[in-house]
Amino acid sequence: MTDPKSLLKDLLTRCVRGGASDLHLSTGQPPFFRIDGVLKRDESFPVLEAEAMDQMARVIAPERDFANWKSGAIDGATTEAGGRFRYNVFRKQNSTAIAIRRLEEKIRTLEQLGLPDSLYELADLKDGLVIVAGPTGSGKSTTLATLIDRINQHQQAHIITIEDPIEYVHPPKQSLVNQRQIGIDSDSFQDALVASLRQDPDVILVGEIRELNTIRTAITAAETGHLVFATVHAPDCVGVIERITSVFPSEEQSGVRRQLALVLKAVLAQHLMVADGTAVEADQKAGTRKIARRVLGSEIMRVNSAIGNLIASGKSAQILSSIESGSASGMRTLDQDLARLIHDGMISEQTANAYAQNPSIVQDRLLRLRRAGPGGTNAASGRRPMARPGNER
Repeated sequence: MTDPKSLLKDLLTRCVRGGASDLHLSTGQPPFFRIDGVLKRDESFPVLEAEAMDQMARVIAPERDFANWKSGAIDGATTEAGGRFRYNVFRKQNSTAIAIRRLEEKIRTLEQLGLPDSLYELADLKDGLVIVAGPTGSGKSTTLATLIDRINQHQQAHIITIEDPIEYVHPPKQSLVNQRQIGIDSDSFQDALVASLRQDPDVILVGEIRELNTIRTAITAAETGHLVFATVHAPDCVGVIERITSVFPSEEQSGVRRQLALVLKAVLAQHLMVADGTAVEADQKAGTRKIARRVLGSEIMRVNSAIGNLIASGKSAQILSSIESGSASGMRTLDQDLARLIHDGMISEQTANAYAQNPSIVQDRLLRLRRAGPGGTNAASGRRPMARPGNER
């Protein structure tokens, strides 16, 4: 049998060289690579036997983590084969499987991500709560890494990140950056977040806020003069408000809404989509990769006095209208951004309709953009993402 360390290195090297975003290893199956959002079986590679899978699991994950091996899964991150990877080792039908996501060591700019440069203003805030939302794999950590890097480059601040696992490593530049990993440096997000308030932070990044105590502490940190960045699993900006408040007991929810109205500065909800628009098709026919094969669609909400009042009073249904009319303040709904992406040739109308909250709004916005001509897309809406090597997250 091939040495498990060499076997794993070979697979990770293939992942890097092939431009795959994910690698899936499962007992009794050949490797699967996700390339441009599509999962592909590598028939050129032999089926992975049980012994090889078990040994590769122990190569990629620290021995200490196998104490809980029987009771669930093992999360972590590692640097191998010229790249950085996040992994999850788990059991399935009494055998081993490993899901590996390739991360980028080089942090991109907002323009490269397909987001407006105006979002850099969020890195200049002195306090408050900024949330990046979206489903798993939508690039939330990548966006936050860009904002943290912006602070690191331009401010003399103490930044504490609390992650599970640490995905992007931030060597100190102008700032002091201390990165803590759950399971190694602290037992939980809540414990690490409470401790961080005693560590003289200026900026705190919380990898995910999902349970009551962590959310409560994050709000308190934002109230007491810290700039807090966090992620939430929610499909849109209004969904973030509802997701956070619903965690609390009913008798506390009105108070939490008032707190959010005061501390919440912005919400960015994003979705990563396969790029299948006319510009991408032309790029493929030309045999080039000038345009990224995956593209980010986003909804941006800035909490002004009007939106703050709607949050505090529980009128979430009216927030979307305020976002739609807030383009002058850098806001946009996902439907508005989908129309822009169709207009720019990045996605098809079929793809847009699959993500749209209201396809008729997408069509109406698209019609207006087409009437406005080539210059109709607002410069603040973002630019066409160009192809780059590596994981397009």
